[in-house]
Amino acid sequence: MAGAKNGDKVKINYTGKLTDGTVFDSSEGRDPLEFTLGNQQVIPGFEEAVMGMEQGESKSFTIESDKAYGPHREENIMKIALKDLNLDFNPKKGDHLTLQRSDGQQLTVKVDDINESEITLDANHPLSGKDLTFDITVVSID
Repeated sequence: MAGAKNGDKVKINYTGKLTDGTVFDSSEGRDPLEFTLGNQQVIPGFEEAVMGMEQGESKSFTIESDKAYGPHREENIMKIALKDLNLDFNPKKGDHLTLQRSDGQQLTVKVDDINESEITLDANHPLSGKDLTFDITVVSID
């Protein structure tokens, strides 16, 4: 059998955990994750780990944050006066909001803090700055 290589469509069963063991995602109870190697459809470290694996093979590996969702960037945290927002509801700390940028693209942010005059929004990916551990099994390679 040949190992998985660029251009191969692979199906992977996986469980993703944080360094403290907390599971943040899993294919358990769902269809396997399917992607084409080399098409940058998954985070770089995940794709690198699958390269060369064979059907039925399992392994565990850790991806450092720079090859996962990158560092947590302070420049992605915004403080905005509530009077400058057109909100038709009362957001709470921990809520996720979708904003439209000036270029028309949508941006998902998390409410980090809110008071009577200002809201603090975090546009970082929820897994940014975190090392991720995966347990994976290659289900198929086409």
